[in-house]
Amino acid sequence: MGLSFYKNKKVFLTGHTGFKGTWLSRILILAGAEVTGYSLEPPTEPSLFEQSKTSTQLKSIIGDIRDGEKLKNAMKETKPDIVLHLAAQPIVRTSYKDPVGTYESNVMGTVNILEAVRACDSVKSFVNVTTDKVYLNREWAWGYRENEELCGFDPYSNSKSCSELVTYSYRNSFFNEENSPAISTARSGNVIGGGDYATDRIIPDCIRAVESGKEIILRNPNSTRPYQHVLECLSGYLLLAQKQYGDKAFAGSYNFGPDDESCVTTGELATLFCDSWGEGANWKNVSEANAPHEANFLKLDCSKSKSVLGWKPHWGIKTAVEKIVEWEKNIRAGTPAAEITDSQIKEYFAI
Repeated sequence: MGLSFYKNKKVFLTGHTGFKGTWLSRILILAGAEVTGYSLEPPTEPSLFEQSKTSTQLKSIIGDIRDGEKLKNAMKETKPDIVLHLAAQPIVRTSYKDPVGTYESNVMGTVNILEAVRACDSVKSFVNVTTDKVYLNREWAWGYRENEELCGFDPYSNSKSCSELVTYSYRNSFFNEENSPAISTARSGNVIGGGDYATDRIIPDCIRAVESGKEIILRNPNSTRPYQHVLECLSGYLLLAQKQYGDKAFAGSYNFGPDDESCVTTGELATLFCDSWGEGANWKNVSEANAPHEANFLKLDCSKSKSVLGWKPHWGIKTAVEKIVEWEKNIRAGTPAAEITDSQIKEYFAI
């Protein structure tokens, strides 16, 4: 997809200081959009947001998605054309430790952003980003389609299922007039990419291990997940927001996941990483006693996104891992984070 549509568009982006939010911010900045971000302080130290000095290239509002009044005022002041909602508590294991905070952020945060959209008549397109984990996981060998039952197991996944239902209700209850904004949800797989410093994510754990000269520890090497480079799903969100901006018939729920060959086990992903990194990197399986429940098999059917939107993945899992290693080794060689991030964005969107 091209990015010319976003030139001079006003985009309100929640969660802009996070890993995905920073990559998305930089895509929009390169596209010439006028970006306003609303988020908590960066969730990790270090963070890609600070590394890339992204705050200097957009209007950054530090605020909590749970603060409905502040959020509403920020949006009214900005008068955006497009709203992309990424702010969330995104970690499964954290949701077991703090279920209340997870539901507050992921459910009431969705209510708050939709209330803000209701109060702002400039918005034409709204996309709520959820997760592949919204589905009732039956451990099927085939991918879940958008019309499958929603019922996440753990507090994170379940709160995102609730977020989907909240969006569905608001779309039907408050956004069904001809001049109402188009309202959609986007469900993506496990994203990987340079600059992710989160805990309890496989690639950041791999990088931390090799940097300290240790073996990579895998809790669940046989779990299959739809891994994809972060630019794959972000291109889907942007394409969806663009399509429904021009025609509300495109509004709905969409999966953005990798093709089957990129649905690999955690062990296979770690092996790809070790092969690409070199320097003797290796991993071992260490099972964890009384570990919280995590699904073993999960895959998305993206036929709808491909046929309706014309979206498709470009970077398979091997390329995605190579791009991460390229990003990380550039950083170690002294390349500015913004430079290598923007370089990969330009390469991806030039395909």
